[in-house]
This record gives sequence, C-alpha cells and structure tokens, in this order.
Amino acid sequence: MKSLAILAFVLAASSAAVAGPADPSKFDSTPYKPQKALYDFNFAKPLDGKAAFGYVKNHLKALQEYGDAKNSRIVIVAHGNELHAFSRKNRDAYPGMYEALKELADAGVSIRVCSNAARSRGYKPDEFYDVVTVVPAAVSELAKYQNEGYSYMYAEMFPRLTREELVKQHPELQ
Repeated sequence: MKSLAILAFVLAASSAAVAGPADPSKFDSTPYKPQKALYDFNFAKPLDGKAAFGYVKNHLKALQEYGDAKNSRIVIVAHGNELHAFSRKNRDAYPGMYEALKELADAGVSIRVCSNAARSRGYKPDEFYDVVTVVPAAVSELAKYQNEGYSYMYAEMFPRLTREELVKQHPELQ
C-alpha cells in the first residue's frame, strides 16, 4: 500500500514536470472583492480619452461578471488634452463624447477634471459637460483618492497589435 502511494505521488509530480510551452494557459475566475480604482487621464490627443474609456469599461465588465460591481468605486481624473473633448463647447468637433461620458457616469464612474489644466487650455470650470466635476488640481485629487485607498491606474495609449498583424511581421508563426 505504501509503495502504491509513492507511485501515485511520483506520477503526479512527473506529470507536472512534463508541462511545457505547448500546454494551454489557465483561467483564474476567483471572484473580485469590491474595488476602488483611480484612473489618471493625461493624453496628448483629445480623442485618446474616449479610447481610454475602453479600459474603464473592461474594468466595470470584469467586476460585473466576476466580482462586486455594486460596491466598487471607479474615478477618472483628467488633466491632459482629452479635456478639449470633455468640454461642451467642442461638441461639434467630438460628436458622441457626451454620450460616452454619460454612459460611464450612469455606471457609477466619477469623472473629474483639473481646473488648472482646464484654465491652461482656455476653459472655465462651467464649460464642461454636466457629468463632469471640475476640481481644484489633478495632483491633489490623485493624492486624495490614493490616501483613501484607491488603486492608481494609468491607461497609456498606444496602437493595438493584433495576432494577425503579428503573424504578418513574423511569418514563422503561421
């Protein structure tokens, strides 16, 4: 009986050692507890803010599917050129931006704009959409939320490379 247990152990250990680069990855669906996340938006191009909403939407979706979305909190602090698209004065240049901001706000996301960044770009605090809250300073706002235990998230924007594009660059992957 003892030798059977040893044999079972050796077989189990050896099968783990055989795993290698051809074996599939695992999926961890451990439920997420409530989260507090702070997204720092500081983009070069006005529409990069809208593109970065994808990060926030994916975060919300993961919490809805695998966690506690109801008790989670997400905040965006914006202080880059995305502010142009967040201003109601520029609605004609950035159609659909209000609806995108409102969708996030309706999902419980707090969208905050730095008044210093707004002023330096030629805006007054009341020239943004109604779903946006203008705050004194982005740096102070970021510190405030981090002091409250929010996780800092920076959504950097860069061109997405698909698997298909990668295979074109590396024909040996076909």
